[in-house]
Amino acid sequence: MQRDNVVKSVSRALDIIALVGMKKGGLGVTEIANQIDINKSSVFRTLSTLVQYGYIEQDRETGKYKLGYKFLDISSKLLESIDIRSEAKPFLKELENMTNEVIHLVVYDQAEVVYIEKLEGTETLRTHSKVGKRAPMHCTSVGKAILAHLPENDVLSILDRKGMPYHTDHTITSIEAILQELKQIRQRGYALDLEENESGITCIAAPVFDHLGKVVAAVSISGPTTRMTKDRLTQLGPIMIQTSLQISGRLGHLIPVQGEKRGKSGLEEASDSRPR
Repeated sequence: MQRDNVVKSVSRALDIIALVGMKKGGLGVTEIANQIDINKSSVFRTLSTLVQYGYIEQDRETGKYKLGYKFLDISSKLLESIDIRSEAKPFLKELENMTNEVIHLVVYDQAEVVYIEKLEGTETLRTHSKVGKRAPMHCTSVGKAILAHLPENDVLSILDRKGMPYHTDHTITSIEAILQELKQIRQRGYALDLEENESGITCIAAPVFDHLGKVVAAVSISGPTTRMTKDRLTQLGPIMIQTSLQISGRLGHLIPVQGEKRGKSGLEEASDSRPR
């Protein structure tokens, strides 16, 4: 019974943290109690403990509770511990300088991708992405680049667990279609997001492997579809492959012999004629 109570207390604290984190201006005890159906005295005790440890702080003027700076300290330590981020940074910067577009680095976690680095480029582009945010795998170029190099059983498990929700008119929502596309990605070495996640935005990505040859991340370029034309994607394909191999090499991955045969660009197969 005592162990159950401890688990419930932790669960309650995590629920409160998640709820408070969603409200920029913070929340009061009554607001929190009403939203998670816990009595106000329990909410107050939990908040007081979280305040004591720095995970929650109370605004002196409004009396509302919001996330504490402890989370910045923890997230900073987490990012610092991810070696791939520092190893990839020079190559990401090179991509940014070369293209002037938004550059992303993501890792795979719990059936989703997590953005761990974003370079803004010099061109104007509004995207939903930001460091720390999660994104689906079936409709993002980075997600598909990783999926293409996971065992098929893992791919099916991910798609079954997360589904293939519709994001735009171009989102792939068919298991057969996504499996076919993953095959094309393996052949050509990079993945495309042709307005599948956000309307008007096209992305190209390539996978990153560790010293064991396991796919651990992906790097991408994102830009408006008006700039990310088929011709430009064709030009960027080999650059993405080379960049991903360079980052993989920094992680100890054995780089394939130069000139190793890859499939055709696959742009036509990935165009509007692609099955949905």
